[in-house]
Amino acid sequence: MLYPNIQSSRTYSLQVSPDHELYIEESGRADGVPVVFLHGGPGACCEPYHRRYFDPERYRIVLFDQRGCGKSRPHASLKDNTTQDLIDDLEQIREYLDIDKWVIFGGSWGSTLALAYAESHPDRVLGLILRGIFLCRKQDIDWFYQGGTARLFPDAWQDFLEPIPEQERHDLVKAYYRRLTGENDIERLTAARAWSIWEGKTATLRPCDTVVDYFAEAHFALSIARIESHYFMHNSFFEPDQLLSNAHQLKDIPGFIVHGRYDVICPLDQAYALHKKWPASELKIIPDAGHAVSEEGITRALVESTNAMLDLI
Repeated sequence: MLYPNIQSSRTYSLQVSPDHELYIEESGRADGVPVVFLHGGPGACCEPYHRRYFDPERYRIVLFDQRGCGKSRPHASLKDNTTQDLIDDLEQIREYLDIDKWVIFGGSWGSTLALAYAESHPDRVLGLILRGIFLCRKQDIDWFYQGGTARLFPDAWQDFLEPIPEQERHDLVKAYYRRLTGENDIERLTAARAWSIWEGKTATLRPCDTVVDYFAEAHFALSIARIESHYFMHNSFFEPDQLLSNAHQLKDIPGFIVHGRYDVICPLDQAYALHKKWPASELKIIPDAGHAVSEEGITRALVESTNAMLDLI
């Protein structure tokens, strides 16, 4: 399903603010259709296999780690780390790489950022390929962090609750944020791993130890937990229902929405609501998948979409 593994051909370190330096890489065809991969989280990172969703003979593939993530520096930093900062970073990257317009590919939080960017700069977007739509509304945060998904994963939920005293469990994002930004190193790492493992255990339709182990790794867990809780404590720096309210900006942009029917992190109603507001999109509901990009049906649909996008544009 995926294209063969390829190496990055060019890497860059781009200073986007006095405090933040981004890791950027390119692969594929230098004169191909530009596409930028937006990773999830916020707080995750790009991986080598992310290059493989695109035909390297036809795409100019751009991967980068967002502020505080992966190989970008400083690690897990919350300073000057907002949605608008990330939108501005995308514009800096586009201009730095001398790209006029590009395809935006993003999943989970990557879909959130892709929509926010496209609604701000529709004239710079050739097309959108989105997976696991996350609209970042209060109801979407509450579903995953305040009891919705817990009804399907009560055993994993108990592990998520463990670091938080009962009297603070009425607002788990706030309770975690306090620990993840505190001075106690042991408490901070314990909270980070519990937060991240909760996501790993619920990401796939079928249990997958490899995914859970990935989320449990301390370096990764710290950035994803700190940055996610920071964003969610601040409503992801959005106005209420901002992404759907501004979806009219997408009217001339072609796109594909890929979403697992049994996604319990970002339930399918979010993709459905977006599709209704964005008639130019094609919604692909994967009947045997959850949230993770690595699930077979989602992988297949994404590769099909990247190929179909080339025909559309």
